[in-house]
Amino acid sequence: MDKERLLQLDAVHVHYGGVKALDGASVHLNEGEIVALMGPNGAGKSTILKAIFGLAPIQSGKVLWHGKQFHPKSHEVVERGIAFVPQGRRVFKHLTVEENIEIGAHFVRNRDEVRRRKNEVFETFPALKYKRHAPSGSLSGGQQQMLAIARGLMADPKVLLLDEPSLGLAPKIIMIVEHNIKSLLEITDRAYVLDKGRVVAEGQSKGLIASGILEKVFLGHTT
Repeated sequence: MDKERLLQLDAVHVHYGGVKALDGASVHLNEGEIVALMGPNGAGKSTILKAIFGLAPIQSGKVLWHGKQFHPKSHEVVERGIAFVPQGRRVFKHLTVEENIEIGAHFVRNRDEVRRRKNEVFETFPALKYKRHAPSGSLSGGQQQMLAIARGLMADPKVLLLDEPSLGLAPKIIMIVEHNIKSLLEITDRAYVLDKGRVVAEGQSKGLIASGILEKVFLGHTT
């Protein structure tokens, strides 16, 4: 049985001034998939996630959710069930670990539901449970990254967008940006290879590694 296509970018162009961050990029995620975006710095990986979340200016092309076009705005994207964890361990360092986590469910009015989700997150990340009352700024870099992902999971997302995570998780659907390609091989269903804002290859991760396309992209031999 074919999986439902939930999220799709169709020929999306994103420009910053005269720079083409995305040049007609098309990607999609099906229900239950883990999909990776691979490529060198500046290839457009992070821009794809930002375009989905309404954080990048889309000049042309379409973003579709369940096959219907929508114009991404961050608060509306969250309401649709899409969570975004940007790179750089962005936590509120003056707040406690628990307060940071609760921010991820700020739109949930049922306090019992917030507690349920929080307990699930602490079961997934026991290291955070032990430090729930500690200031987030006192955590190590890896623990702050863990906290940022935990906060994203509090939204109970249908799609989780991870920009260069330090570890792999498996909620309903994940799109991952990651430089450490080997760490993705065992957890991804499919991958896209980007170069200069374009998708230059798509397929199963192991097949892409064997094809040699990544070496060509990273060495600048795709043109």
